[in-house]
Amino acid sequence: MSTPTIGDVAREAGVSTATVSRALSGSLRVSGATARRVRETATRLGYSGNPIARALRKNATGNVGVLVPSVSNPFFTMLVDEIEKHMVTMGINLYLCTSRDDHDVEAARLASLTQGSVDGILVSPCDAARSGAALAAAQTKLPVVQLDRSADGVDIDWVGLDDADAMRTIIEHLASRGVKRAALVTSSARNSSGRLRTAFAVAAGTQHGITLDSDQIFDGEFSTGWGTEAATRLVSQGDLPDAIICTDDQIAIGVMQELKRQGIRVPGDVLVTGLDDVPHATLIDPPLTTVRQPVGDIAATAVDLLATKLRGEERSIRKISLQGTLVERESTAN
Repeated sequence: MSTPTIGDVAREAGVSTATVSRALSGSLRVSGATARRVRETATRLGYSGNPIARALRKNATGNVGVLVPSVSNPFFTMLVDEIEKHMVTMGINLYLCTSRDDHDVEAARLASLTQGSVDGILVSPCDAARSGAALAAAQTKLPVVQLDRSADGVDIDWVGLDDADAMRTIIEHLASRGVKRAALVTSSARNSSGRLRTAFAVAAGTQHGITLDSDQIFDGEFSTGWGTEAATRLVSQGDLPDAIICTDDQIAIGVMQELKRQGIRVPGDVLVTGLDDVPHATLIDPPLTTVRQPVGDIAATAVDLLATKLRGEERSIRKISLQGTLVERESTAN
């Protein structure tokens, strides 16, 4: 029989993996009834809340490396925070590195982490096409798990958002608002998430009767600056669509700031959507409709995947997609 995982406990108890982690650590954020149900389920399945700690006691450092493209992007700040919450409850040290969105820097960071400072690595690759070689090399020395983004051509565990479901959810929401034409502001050139979201947005648009013309698909980077620039280009065309779909919240915030500067009303003149549900999504005026990423569950699942590798369990490579949740706010109000 295989060793039970945090995901098994979550399914049996009817809660998220993040809730399981909090309940087993004694967090006050979980109600007494839920915590009891989780503990009883964990006991019945034979799950212990410290799989990484048990594994690391057999290894050298008690440390896990986390490598993300940037901490200036609030999504990665949220993700690292959730990972750290799980690590703290297990008594594990987290070594945080950033690649500065540069695959050469990323390769150097991975090489450094494999020199004995950590026992495993959680990584969000910055470049789908060019991160693979360094990841493959790192995996020959240490257990590696990808999260959020992934690299092409490597057989390495991955957990992240179900991008197809997220974009379908946004398109269906816009269709329900009567949208017929939409612009897309994205970042698909280098990272896997943007590439997938772009393709799935176009496909879902076709399915639901929303036209995304090629001259109104703006491809740049995940940043407010790019959102501002894309909005400027779109407005200069003189033909505003019914909606602007942004493949992350940072882009959407930049778009909305520029539209407001030019006197274009959201949602009165055009609807705007984002993706991630970063804290600033509620602070922008008007608040942003978006898809909330299951950041806690992504973090907990990634930690769990790393734990099985550290225990030396033989299993197939896992690719786990988790669904997000539509959060409707005023930027798409009727």
